[in-house]
Amino acid sequence: MARLLTSPQIDWRDDGTPVARAHDDVYFTAGDGLAETRAVFLQGCGLPEAWQGGEMFTVAETGFGTGLNFLALWQLWEMHRPSPTARLHFVSFEAFPLHAEDAARALASWPELEELAALLISRWPGPVKGVRHMVWPEVGISLTLHLGDIREALPAARFRADAWFLDGFSPAKNEDMWGEWIYPELSLHSAPGARLGTFTVAGAVRRGLAGAGFEVSRQPGHGRKRERLEATLETPAESPPDPRIVPGTVREWSGNGQANTRIAVIGGGIAGASAARALIDAGADVTVFEKAPEVATGASGNKLALLMPRLDAGDTVQARLLVDAYLAARGAYQTLPGVTETDVRQIPKDETDRTRFAKLLADPPLPLEDLESIQNGGLLHKRAMILRPARLIPALLAGATMRLGEAANLDMEARTVNGEAFDAIILATAMDTADQLPWLSLTARLGQVEWVGDAATAPPDAVTSGTYALADGPDRLWGATFEPAPAGIITISDAARAENAQGLETLSPWWIRDARDHTPVSRAALRATTIDRLPLVGPVPDHTATLDLFDGLKKGRRVNAEAPVLPGIFIVNGFGARGFTWGPWAGGILSAMILGGPAPAPADALAAVSPVRLILRALKRGDA
Repeated sequence: MARLLTSPQIDWRDDGTPVARAHDDVYFTAGDGLAETRAVFLQGCGLPEAWQGGEMFTVAETGFGTGLNFLALWQLWEMHRPSPTARLHFVSFEAFPLHAEDAARALASWPELEELAALLISRWPGPVKGVRHMVWPEVGISLTLHLGDIREALPAARFRADAWFLDGFSPAKNEDMWGEWIYPELSLHSAPGARLGTFTVAGAVRRGLAGAGFEVSRQPGHGRKRERLEATLETPAESPPDPRIVPGTVREWSGNGQANTRIAVIGGGIAGASAARALIDAGADVTVFEKAPEVATGASGNKLALLMPRLDAGDTVQARLLVDAYLAARGAYQTLPGVTETDVRQIPKDETDRTRFAKLLADPPLPLEDLESIQNGGLLHKRAMILRPARLIPALLAGATMRLGEAANLDMEARTVNGEAFDAIILATAMDTADQLPWLSLTARLGQVEWVGDAATAPPDAVTSGTYALADGPDRLWGATFEPAPAGIITISDAARAENAQGLETLSPWWIRDARDHTPVSRAALRATTIDRLPLVGPVPDHTATLDLFDGLKKGRRVNAEAPVLPGIFIVNGFGARGFTWGPWAGGILSAMILGGPAPAPADALAAVSPVRLILRALKRGDA
């Protein structure tokens, strides 16, 4: 199965209506698509009245298509937003994402949506499987788009919808989306009393909804259609244990969606800054504690950093995680200061690399706009980024209350920092977390780089082959080492400097002689890593209570339960050498967990980064 999704072939009627060739069906009714959306979906779900008086409302949709339904909802939200702090979440599913050009052409039929359409098209996702999460904080709107087969994506998604737009092509022409399997899933993913609107009155749809606990009624149709359906969830389905989810994973979180939730973030590196940004964009009141006199002083503090994808040849959970995180980071950084887009040449280190690169090109996880082959079996990563952390991280922290030069005295039980109470506290403290939560078994890795800041001005350039070398303006940076540091002591060594020099010789970028003419400055920092090299993102488990609850794992017994957690205490850590890749993705997950709203990741990804996994692993191995 191909890792990239197939974009549909579109035929255009004379009146501008787009037709999906494979399904022989229209995306909307000619000349009347917007009016039909308003009648069938907005009116059918009782909007805007249904969201009045609340601070958070979630709408879900089957079939994103051109994005017309989303834009119509956005327009209605701007006209009838319940309060300046209210948040609207939109969740949608799409297996055949349109090209941006086709979506723009289709939406051009409605000049009144022009400005909103431009905002959406500017962030239109490519045909990459996974979850794309976008936020427009100034209007309180988020879009969580699951790209892939809905039969896989919907059961794995984590959200509760207050309203459903049951869309997609007609049941007769798109049986997969309207199969019997979907109706229990709609119920499982709905809040009590959720409303549903759809254009079809097919008997199978009516029976499926009724069987899943919805009260269904026929309503007068729009235009030439005699009838449409409205439905209300009366009897929610009970969720059976999900065998795909690791036992112990926190499956439901109790975020209330209230504005001005007070959050403390401890740590001013990329992990803490990314979490703060996501929370601020979602309306939280964020205070950041950083013991250093300025932010970005630890592992996030190099003069330059590189954002590029880490691509695995297999279609595994980790491989999809890495791609989702990379795309989330690129989307988060693209409009911020200290960011320069560049190509990256990745040179194979050995024959193993050449084989892996060939497999990637045979079944690429990224489209041609992002990934190409180069000579000698290498890869060209397009639209990667050279970052300047000293500019980027303060931009991410805009809007936070900064407590610089203030060490954080944390009381987890009382949920206080330096005696000040918060609704939630996030530990983004890298290796410092090992003192508070030793059971995490974090490992310190020492990374040293070399930097020259007064070389001849050069355009952006990046090359990597195990190590990396960056050029941007007068700056050159190369490295980095990744050596064990069991004592947790930061040292700059001649051995590391020589290793980096050797790596630079191997890479041989065009500016190597220029760099040699200057005296490089060495910098080293500790990077926190986990035993499985995946980050820690989520609530902090109650270690003792979790050991007791899951003791049966020592004897091979499955315990299907959620792990007990420390209320309001969360962690984001274990980024290793990929902090700038993991940061925005992890921040989005924490924001959903703390404030409520759809998870911007599937269930298997949430389980893969859940801190409780380390406790369960230790129990299974007899190490706890």
